[in-house]
Amino acid sequence: AQVLAESGGDSVQAGGSLRLSCAASGYTHRAYSMGWFRQAPGKEREGVATIDLDGSIESTEYADSVKGRFTISHDGAQNILYLQMNSLKPEDSAMYYCAADCGYSLYVFEATIRDGCPQEGQGTQVTVSS
Repeated sequence: AQVLAESGGDSVQAGGSLRLSCAASGYTHRAYSMGWFRQAPGKEREGVATIDLDGSIESTEYADSVKGRFTISHDGAQNILYLQMNSLKPEDSAMYYCAADCGYSLYVFEATIRDGCPQEGQGTQVTVSS
């Protein structure tokens, strides 16, 4: 079975940093794209960042709310997706999920996750206190 398992969520103070990991297992093929989205209580799912794994250059896209603070990356050898989060703000508090093959662009990714991407993990909680 294909499994995406997130880890690294924690409670931190504003201005702090966290690195989230998403380990992919059971995949017989390389995903063409992966991404992170988040969902806070009472809010819609929000696309955070995507990475295109299908080309020679792994292009990335970020939501405006996290640009300059978050960095998405992928370790192809171990098939682990990362999200480095710096300068965290209270509004970053949410459950963070990784997903695979939900669209190349952030725009398509965000549209896909709202209905549920077939390949998404169970999430890891990030709480940022002021």
